[in-house]
Amino acid sequence: MGNMAPPRAPRPARKRADRYHHGDLRRALLQAAVRAIQSHGVDGLTLRQVGGTLGVSRTALYRHFADKSALLSAVAAEGFRMLRLELVEAWETGGRGRGGFEAMGMAYVQFAVAHPSHYRVMFSADVTSAANPELTQEGAGAFQALVDSLIAQQHDGLLRGDDPVQMARFVWANVHGIAMLAIDRRLEHQKAGVEEVTRYSFERIRTGIAAVTDARHAR
Repeated sequence: MGNMAPPRAPRPARKRADRYHHGDLRRALLQAAVRAIQSHGVDGLTLRQVGGTLGVSRTALYRHFADKSALLSAVAAEGFRMLRLELVEAWETGGRGRGGFEAMGMAYVQFAVAHPSHYRVMFSADVTSAANPELTQEGAGAFQALVDSLIAQQHDGLLRGDDPVQMARFVWANVHGIAMLAIDRRLEHQKAGVEEVTRYSFERIRTGIAAVTDARHAR
Protein backbone atom coordinates (compact mmCIF):
# COMPACT_ATOMS: atom_id res chain seq x y z
CA MET A 1 0.00 0.00 0.00
CA GLY A 2 2.75 2.45 0.94
CA ASN A 3 4.53 1.91 -2.39
CA MET A 4 1.53 2.64 -4.51
CA ALA A 5 1.93 5.70 -6.77
CA PRO A 6 -0.63 8.45 -6.31
CA PRO A 7 -3.35 8.48 -8.95
CA ARG A 8 -2.63 10.64 -11.98
CA ALA A 9 -4.61 13.81 -12.37
CA PRO A 10 -7.15 13.48 -15.16
CA ARG A 11 -6.23 15.19 -18.40
CA PRO A 12 -8.32 18.21 -19.31
CA ALA A 13 -11.23 17.19 -21.47
CA ARG A 14 -10.90 18.02 -25.14
CA LYS A 15 -14.05 19.07 -26.94
CA ARG A 16 -14.59 16.53 -29.67
CA ALA A 17 -15.27 17.92 -33.12
CA ASP A 18 -18.52 15.95 -33.29
CA ARG A 19 -19.82 17.93 -30.31
CA TYR A 20 -19.92 21.02 -32.53
CA HIS A 21 -22.73 21.44 -34.98
CA HIS A 22 -21.42 22.07 -38.49
CA GLY A 23 -21.99 25.83 -38.42
CA ASP A 24 -20.91 26.13 -34.79
CA LEU A 25 -17.46 24.67 -35.48
CA ARG A 26 -16.88 27.02 -38.40
CA ARG A 27 -17.96 29.94 -36.23
CA ALA A 28 -15.69 28.81 -33.40
CA LEU A 29 -12.74 28.42 -35.78
CA LEU A 30 -13.21 31.95 -37.09
CA GLN A 31 -13.37 33.36 -33.57
CA ALA A 32 -10.23 31.45 -32.58
CA ALA A 33 -8.44 32.73 -35.68
CA VAL A 34 -9.34 36.34 -34.87
CA ARG A 35 -8.01 35.93 -31.32
CA ALA A 36 -4.81 34.37 -32.62
CA ILE A 37 -4.27 37.23 -35.08
CA GLN A 38 -4.83 39.72 -32.29
CA SER A 39 -2.10 38.03 -30.23
CA HIS A 40 0.41 36.89 -32.85
CA GLY A 41 -0.41 38.79 -36.05
CA VAL A 42 -1.41 37.40 -39.43
CA ASP A 43 2.02 35.86 -40.01
CA GLY A 44 1.86 34.03 -36.69
CA LEU A 45 -1.46 32.36 -37.43
CA THR A 46 -1.39 28.59 -38.12
CA LEU A 47 -4.19 26.08 -38.65
CA ARG A 48 -2.64 23.77 -36.05
CA GLN A 49 -2.74 26.57 -33.49
CA VAL A 50 -6.39 27.36 -34.20
CA GLY A 51 -7.43 23.72 -34.10
CA GLY A 52 -5.43 23.10 -30.94
CA THR A 53 -7.13 26.01 -29.19
CA LEU A 54 -10.48 24.33 -29.69
CA GLY A 55 -9.23 20.78 -29.24
CA VAL A 56 -10.45 19.61 -32.64
CA SER A 57 -8.69 17.27 -35.03
CA ARG A 58 -7.02 18.29 -38.27
CA THR A 59 -9.63 16.30 -40.15
CA ALA A 60 -12.44 18.35 -38.60
CA LEU A 61 -10.51 21.55 -39.27
CA TYR A 62 -9.87 20.72 -42.92
CA ARG A 63 -13.54 20.02 -43.51
CA HIS A 64 -14.06 23.78 -43.22
CA PHE A 65 -10.75 25.31 -44.31
CA ALA A 66 -8.30 23.64 -46.69
CA ASP A 67 -5.42 25.88 -45.66
CA LYS A 68 -4.45 29.11 -43.94
CA SER A 69 -5.40 31.16 -46.98
CA ALA A 70 -8.95 29.79 -46.91
CA LEU A 71 -9.25 30.62 -43.20
CA LEU A 72 -7.99 34.18 -43.72
CA SER A 73 -10.38 34.67 -46.64
CA ALA A 74 -13.26 33.64 -44.41
CA VAL A 75 -12.16 36.09 -41.71
CA ALA A 76 -11.97 38.85 -44.32
CA ALA A 77 -15.42 38.02 -45.70
CA GLU A 78 -16.88 38.16 -42.22
CA GLY A 79 -15.17 41.51 -41.64
CA PHE A 80 -16.59 43.05 -44.81
CA ARG A 81 -20.06 41.80 -43.92
CA MET A 82 -19.82 43.38 -40.47
CA LEU A 83 -18.49 46.61 -41.96
CA ARG A 84 -21.28 46.80 -44.53
CA LEU A 85 -23.94 46.39 -41.86
CA GLU A 86 -22.40 49.11 -39.70
CA LEU A 87 -22.04 51.53 -42.62
CA VAL A 88 -25.66 51.05 -43.69
CA GLU A 89 -26.88 51.48 -40.12
CA ALA A 90 -24.81 54.66 -39.70
CA TRP A 91 -26.21 56.08 -42.95
CA GLU A 92 -29.78 55.41 -41.88
CA THR A 93 -29.53 56.44 -38.22
CA GLY A 94 -27.52 59.52 -39.21
CA GLY A 95 -30.47 60.75 -41.23
CA ARG A 96 -28.89 60.13 -44.64
CA GLY A 97 -27.57 63.18 -46.49
CA ARG A 98 -24.65 65.08 -44.96
CA GLY A 99 -25.32 63.77 -41.46
CA GLY A 100 -25.51 60.17 -42.59
CA PHE A 101 -22.37 60.54 -44.69
CA GLU A 102 -20.36 61.84 -41.75
CA ALA A 103 -21.79 59.08 -39.55
CA MET A 104 -20.56 56.52 -42.07
CA GLY A 105 -17.04 57.94 -41.83
CA MET A 106 -17.08 57.68 -38.06
CA ALA A 107 -18.53 54.16 -38.22
CA TYR A 108 -15.78 53.05 -40.63
CA VAL A 109 -12.95 54.18 -38.36
CA GLN A 110 -14.69 52.90 -35.23
CA PHE A 111 -15.11 49.51 -36.88
CA ALA A 112 -11.36 49.33 -37.62
CA VAL A 113 -10.51 50.28 -34.02
CA ALA A 114 -13.00 47.79 -32.56
CA HIS A 115 -12.03 44.94 -34.92
CA PRO A 116 -8.35 45.42 -35.81
CA SER A 117 -7.75 41.74 -36.55
CA HIS A 118 -10.57 41.62 -39.06
CA TYR A 119 -9.52 44.93 -40.57
CA ARG A 120 -5.90 43.94 -41.10
CA VAL A 121 -6.92 40.70 -42.78
CA MET A 122 -9.53 42.44 -44.97
CA PHE A 123 -6.82 44.56 -46.59
CA SER A 124 -3.90 42.16 -46.35
CA ALA A 125 -1.93 41.56 -49.54
CA ASP A 126 -1.89 37.85 -48.58
CA VAL A 127 -5.66 37.55 -48.93
CA THR A 128 -7.23 37.14 -52.35
CA SER A 129 -10.87 36.85 -53.28
CA ALA A 130 -10.13 34.80 -56.42
CA ALA A 131 -11.01 31.47 -54.78
CA ASN A 132 -13.65 32.78 -52.38
CA PRO A 133 -16.92 34.04 -53.93
CA GLU A 134 -18.20 35.01 -50.48
CA LEU A 135 -15.26 37.39 -49.98
CA THR A 136 -15.82 38.90 -53.42
CA GLN A 137 -19.50 39.44 -52.66
CA GLU A 138 -19.03 40.87 -49.17
CA GLY A 139 -16.17 43.16 -50.21
CA ALA A 140 -18.21 44.52 -53.11
CA GLY A 141 -21.22 44.95 -50.83
CA ALA A 142 -19.32 47.07 -48.33
CA PHE A 143 -17.95 49.29 -51.10
CA GLN A 144 -21.39 49.55 -52.70
CA ALA A 145 -22.82 50.90 -49.45
CA LEU A 146 -20.50 53.89 -49.85
CA VAL A 147 -21.29 54.26 -53.56
CA ASP A 148 -25.03 54.20 -52.85
CA SER A 149 -24.70 56.95 -50.25
CA LEU A 150 -22.84 59.14 -52.74
CA ILE A 151 -25.42 58.55 -55.47
CA ALA A 152 -28.22 59.47 -53.07
CA GLN A 153 -26.46 62.73 -52.23
CA GLN A 154 -25.92 63.45 -55.92
CA HIS A 155 -29.64 63.03 -56.52
CA ASP A 156 -30.31 65.51 -53.70
CA GLY A 157 -27.95 68.03 -55.31
CA LEU A 158 -25.44 67.83 -52.46
CA LEU A 159 -22.50 66.41 -54.42
CA ARG A 160 -20.91 67.14 -57.75
CA GLY A 161 -21.79 64.92 -60.67
CA ASP A 162 -18.51 62.99 -60.87
CA ASP A 163 -18.38 59.24 -61.38
CA PRO A 164 -19.65 57.95 -58.01
CA VAL A 165 -17.37 54.89 -58.10
CA GLN A 166 -14.28 57.04 -58.57
CA MET A 167 -15.57 59.39 -55.89
CA ALA A 168 -16.04 56.43 -53.54
CA ARG A 169 -12.44 55.34 -54.12
CA PHE A 170 -11.30 58.84 -53.18
CA VAL A 171 -13.34 58.83 -49.96
CA TRP A 172 -12.30 55.29 -49.07
CA ALA A 173 -8.59 56.01 -49.60
CA ASN A 174 -8.73 58.94 -47.18
CA VAL A 175 -10.71 57.22 -44.45
CA HIS A 176 -8.71 54.00 -44.79
CA GLY A 177 -5.58 56.00 -44.02
CA ILE A 178 -7.10 57.34 -40.81
CA ALA A 179 -8.27 53.85 -39.84
CA MET A 180 -4.79 52.39 -40.26
CA LEU A 181 -3.22 55.20 -38.23
CA ALA A 182 -5.82 54.63 -35.54
CA ILE A 183 -5.32 50.87 -35.17
CA ASP A 184 -1.54 51.34 -35.26
CA ARG A 185 -1.99 53.84 -32.39
CA ARG A 186 -0.32 56.65 -34.29
CA LEU A 187 -2.95 59.18 -33.25
CA GLU A 188 -3.15 58.43 -29.53
CA HIS A 189 -0.66 61.10 -28.45
CA GLN A 190 -1.74 63.75 -30.93
CA LYS A 191 -3.56 66.83 -29.72
CA ALA A 192 -6.42 65.95 -32.05
CA GLY A 193 -7.70 62.46 -31.31
CA VAL A 194 -9.05 59.89 -33.74
CA GLU A 195 -12.61 61.21 -33.66
CA GLU A 196 -11.56 64.82 -34.20
CA VAL A 197 -9.26 63.92 -37.08
CA THR A 198 -12.01 61.82 -38.68
CA ARG A 199 -14.57 64.61 -38.44
CA TYR A 200 -12.15 67.19 -39.83
CA SER A 201 -11.20 64.89 -42.71
CA PHE A 202 -14.81 64.26 -43.63
CA GLU A 203 -15.53 67.98 -43.60
CA ARG A 204 -12.68 68.52 -46.06
CA ILE A 205 -13.73 65.51 -48.15
CA ARG A 206 -17.29 66.80 -48.31
CA THR A 207 -16.10 70.25 -49.34
CA GLY A 208 -14.00 68.71 -52.10
CA ILE A 209 -16.80 66.62 -53.61
CA ALA A 210 -19.74 68.91 -52.84
CA ALA A 211 -21.83 70.48 -55.56
CA VAL A 212 -20.71 74.05 -56.24
CA THR A 213 -23.64 75.68 -54.42
CA ASP A 214 -23.34 73.29 -51.47
CA ALA A 215 -19.57 73.85 -51.26
CA ARG A 216 -20.13 77.61 -51.00
CA HIS A 217 -22.67 77.02 -48.25
CA ALA A 218 -20.21 74.78 -46.40
CA ARG A 219 -17.65 77.56 -46.30
